[in-house]
Amino acid sequence: MISPHSARKTTRVQEAPPPTGPPAWDGPPPPARQPVQRSTMERVKELPAKVSIRWRLTLTYGALVVAAAAVLLFSVYAIVGTAISQAWPVFETNMPPAYDAQFQSAMHNFQKLAVQNARDALLTSSLLALVGVGILALIIGYFVADRALKPVAQMTATAKKLSESTLAHQRIALEGPSDELKELADTFDAMLARLNVAFDTQRRFVANASHELRTPLTINRTVLEIALSDPEASEDLKALGRTLLEVNARNEKLIEGLLLLARSERELAVRKPLDVQEVAQTAVEQVTPFAEEHGVTVTTELVSAPTVGDPVLLERSVSNLLENAVKYNVPENGKVWIRTGMADGALVVQVANTGQHVPAYEVNSLFEPFRRLHADRVESAKGSGLGLSIVRAVVQAHGGNVTAVPRDGGGLVVTIRLPRR
Repeated sequence: MISPHSARKTTRVQEAPPPTGPPAWDGPPPPARQPVQRSTMERVKELPAKVSIRWRLTLTYGALVVAAAAVLLFSVYAIVGTAISQAWPVFETNMPPAYDAQFQSAMHNFQKLAVQNARDALLTSSLLALVGVGILALIIGYFVADRALKPVAQMTATAKKLSESTLAHQRIALEGPSDELKELADTFDAMLARLNVAFDTQRRFVANASHELRTPLTINRTVLEIALSDPEASEDLKALGRTLLEVNARNEKLIEGLLLLARSERELAVRKPLDVQEVAQTAVEQVTPFAEEHGVTVTTELVSAPTVGDPVLLERSVSNLLENAVKYNVPENGKVWIRTGMADGALVVQVANTGQHVPAYEVNSLFEPFRRLHADRVESAKGSGLGLSIVRAVVQAHGGNVTAVPRDGGGLVVTIRLPRR
């Protein structure tokens, strides 16, 4: 625990359960999502959405073949009966009329029996053949669907491998006839080329802005500091100089935040093995003087959690969470909690604080650039509104996600989840 009323000392790391364990602080972690109970009919209706396009095409091909075979079967079934009836011979006898009527009735019955037996035999054989045709149609349909979707699979594999650094040379380059899939692949390649140009333009803009925006602010700060160091300067001039220095410092911080946000939204250029426990420990040590100045107590529960990423960006994101937790806290006896660990196979960093009540519908908007609680732009001295935006950009660049929920009693609980190393 870091106490603002005691001498500055090294933050003590406490052994604590992972963030999904029983809450060890005043303020539980985000509640787990409860499983939704669905009826059998709802699950049946959801089945089509869970079947892949390959199997949907296979089932469609098989169903069409079986339907065509069934139509052919019943057509033959009707034709066979008609053909036998028309080909049945007519027997003429010289018997007396009474005996001839009996004979003709018996032959008619034989005719009906022959037609029925032929149809039954044909139906039994045809149904067995229909089952075989259906199985063969599914097998052939699967291979036909697989071959038809192979260009789509190639496009998907290429899209998965694409990143900002590979856009310059990675293309689908689909070969084959000029059909709809070839046109789609060529359109996708043209879009990749435009994206590559856009990313190059963004990189050049960030590099130029980094120089063009920092240089005049640095010159202004130097000139103001020299003017304030002049012993002959009046008190009014010094007061104006200090005000301008504060404005200049805020502008420098805003520009640094914008450049960091732009850098965070690009692909990671640095990937190193690191332990978030050490990253969080460094961030806590950096925020300690700021917390002591505001009378906020920081409690740590740091457990080892190895991963791979950019340690500078991750440290900046954790520092932003801690700084926000200190800035937007209660005026007296404020508290901030931070803990790290592994939970459900993911690396977790969680920061909670005391503070004013945050409506649930306002939480998601806080991660947007320049957004503050209740759209507050009056108390701009607290920050530029980029802290949580930078956190989200850094976490997403590392393949993770960040969520926030209101804390019981006021404040927020922000949770970062990153993939394991």
